[in-house]
Amino acid sequence: MDKIDELLTRRVDKIYPSKEALEKALRSGKKLRLYQGFDPSSPNLHIGHLVGLLKLAEFQALGHEVIFLIGDFTGMIGDPSGKAEARKVLTKKQVLANAKTYQDQAGIILNFSGKNPVQLKFNSEWNSKLKFTDVLKLAGHFTLQQLIERDMFQKRLKKSKEIYFNEFMYPLMQGYDSVAMKIDLEIGGSDQMFNMMAGRKLVKEILAKEKFVITTKLLVDAQGNKIGKTEGNVINIAQSSKDFYSQIMSLTDEAILPCFKLITKISLTKIKEIEKALKKGENPMKYKKMLAFELTKMLNNEEQAGKAQKEFEKIFQKGKLPTKIPKVKIRGGEWNIIDLLMEVKLCSSRSQAKRLVEQGGVEIDKIRIKDPKLKIKIKNGSVIRVGKRKFVRLIIK
Repeated sequence: MDKIDELLTRRVDKIYPSKEALEKALRSGKKLRLYQGFDPSSPNLHIGHLVGLLKLAEFQALGHEVIFLIGDFTGMIGDPSGKAEARKVLTKKQVLANAKTYQDQAGIILNFSGKNPVQLKFNSEWNSKLKFTDVLKLAGHFTLQQLIERDMFQKRLKKSKEIYFNEFMYPLMQGYDSVAMKIDLEIGGSDQMFNMMAGRKLVKEILAKEKFVITTKLLVDAQGNKIGKTEGNVINIAQSSKDFYSQIMSLTDEAILPCFKLITKISLTKIKEIEKALKKGENPMKYKKMLAFELTKMLNNEEQAGKAQKEFEKIFQKGKLPTKIPKVKIRGGEWNIIDLLMEVKLCSSRSQAKRLVEQGGVEIDKIRIKDPKLKIKIKNGSVIRVGKRKFVRLIIK
């Protein structure tokens, strides 16, 4: 498999109008102008974003013109893709605050400097300049039937849930990005297909040129839910290497192969070997640790990945305490366990604290606490552990 074959295969779900047409353009030596848009509805990029970032990096490495687009204008509308209910509308101030460190985070994978730098753009640059007559002209390229046929709109209609007009406008605004930037190719998750095809239609009818679309496979959990901020199963790429490593280790065994295929740079040949080994019954823990190490190394460096792995083995496999434990000053004497957990801010509510205690998720000096009414006499230097990752060392004032 050569670089173009892998470019059009790995992480790819579908290609429009066809894989053959895009391959012909690439093998002709033509340098394409391409982009992926990122919705600033959260201040963090997560491992689901790595699928697209790695695909963009492949095109950059082959000399193509890559644009990292922040949808600050469309972010204020809110992408309705896959949403059972209307999204909360964000202000300009909120979306810009969320996008503040996107370039730094994406820069872990993409090069924004050097010989062929990725360009950073904001779609408010052109969308905010559109007049109402311009918007009406854009709307004239679509019928109501074309927009209402979207799956999530049909689901909402059946449940008598509201569909707001600004949600109808979202594909037009995202589609116009391709026109404004004169795009040859757009990349996005398979859940973005409708929006990207709207852009393909506008490019064809307004610019009279071809626009290719690559939909990438979605990174999903064991239940088939997309890993991301909306679903609440997010693993952010910009966090401490130790926390990141342990969060990858918390993924189910079913996530090992999809993660290797979609969000690592491990060769497909090596991944096939891993797949065969797992089918033969080898311990998944070995390969999950390999996955966590590779991802932590890719996002940080080999040294930090090694330290994160040792810390994980120390805490979770050998039952030892972390190397560094946050210290909290507290008055001495007796404490009710719920009051104590709230005082040291290891729980966000008393109900959460009670639930964790009853479920056996709280330890003090390696002794499990199960009675939410228990009173404990505080010792200087005692360590409280909540769940698998939260530790606090108590220091008596």
